[in-house]
Amino acid sequence: MTATLSTASDGAELPRSGHGISLGEATRVWARIAALSFGGPAGQIAVMHRLLVEEKRWIGEERFLHALNYCMLLPGPEAQQLAIYIGWLLHKTKGGLIAGTLFVLPGFLAILGLSYIYVLFGHVSLIEGLFFGLKAAVLAVVVQAVVRVGSRALKNNVMRGIAAAAFVTIFFLGAPFPLIVLAAGIGGYIGGRSGLPQFKGGGGHGSAGDNVIHDRDTALGELLPEHARPHLGWSIRISLVFLLLWLAPVLALFLTLGPDNVFTQIASFFSQMAVVTFGGAYAVLAYVAQEAVGTFGWLQPGEMLDGLGMAETTPGPLIMVTQFVGFLAAFRESGTLNPLVAATLGAILTTWVTFVPCFLWIFAGAPFIERLRGNKALSAALTAITAAVVGVILNLAVWFAIHTLFREVRRVGAFDLPLLYSVNLPALALSIGALVAVFRFKVGVLPVLGACAALGATYVLFIQ
Repeated sequence: MTATLSTASDGAELPRSGHGISLGEATRVWARIAALSFGGPAGQIAVMHRLLVEEKRWIGEERFLHALNYCMLLPGPEAQQLAIYIGWLLHKTKGGLIAGTLFVLPGFLAILGLSYIYVLFGHVSLIEGLFFGLKAAVLAVVVQAVVRVGSRALKNNVMRGIAAAAFVTIFFLGAPFPLIVLAAGIGGYIGGRSGLPQFKGGGGHGSAGDNVIHDRDTALGELLPEHARPHLGWSIRISLVFLLLWLAPVLALFLTLGPDNVFTQIASFFSQMAVVTFGGAYAVLAYVAQEAVGTFGWLQPGEMLDGLGMAETTPGPLIMVTQFVGFLAAFRESGTLNPLVAATLGAILTTWVTFVPCFLWIFAGAPFIERLRGNKALSAALTAITAAVVGVILNLAVWFAIHTLFREVRRVGAFDLPLLYSVNLPALALSIGALVAVFRFKVGVLPVLGACAALGATYVLFIQ
């Protein structure tokens, strides 16, 4: 299609793609998504769905879920990879780069600022109060996300059964996430090959009267964009570029500083993590905590929880807590560098080797996955995976609720059992208020976060 022009607010003309969405307009929307991306992957995916599918109607329900299903199969933060995928669909490589970078940038800056406060001032009551209130608000955002994603993906009892089975196996039995995804995918593939309507597009009842936004009614439409068609030469070139961007710094540090230097260790460890981070953020963070605390001695167990609190209450992927780990590691082993300079470099290095591989996975594989969108059996497999992922997201929501609303838990088998006598009544009150605001009065995410943060700070400073 031939590009057209639109007029910006200052009178300048902006290039538009064939689907009529200018890159400048898309950039503003991605910046808005980044600013609202609280609550972990569940909340972030819900925000993207609300803005890109429901409000803007740039892509349809089927494309969104197809892209999400692919991202769920990849190592790394699925919400950021989904942003890269959709940005690439809309505006080629440049769109993917803008979407993926903006998705990470606000969280990086926020956690960097909080990390400075952490090492310079320690535990400040005001900061603790803000975190206390924000956690209650984030719980409401996560619950809203489960409802949003679940209402879209679970269109029949078969899909609901898959979601329930996924929740039970991961929460109560501690089943590994890849095994759950594999089982759901195999079941969906068999169901699709058998022609069962329940495995079509999230269920056999999704086409009438349920307000589903179809691809044909969106800016991108139903057809496969030319740039989204598989081009083996382009895929090889882009893969080599991102492999070099990812691994060249690791090799350079190894050769110049040696294997025992803290920067080399950070680059090597988090590069390995980028390849094996299946199973959701909390599974990954458990592994990171074990290695960072037990193997490398970069920080203490309580400090890891403080970093998780930062990541949970700032925009961006929860895996951004790794930035805090790299910050403290370099701060404490700064060598001849100023500790704050070393810490800043450690945070940047950690973020780089954690998120650059995400661009590689999407740019290398998305054209081939997009081509398979019309394959009914594979689409059925991905539909079943989406249903299973709803159960996994519910598991994260329940885990977060337990650790937000109760001061003590007891490990029973594979799950944490909250001790009722340890209920945190102020946190419970704030969470109920946030839930009422979100569901009853339809208050936006940012006002709820701001109000809860202010109430949390007031409680810690003047009441506690």
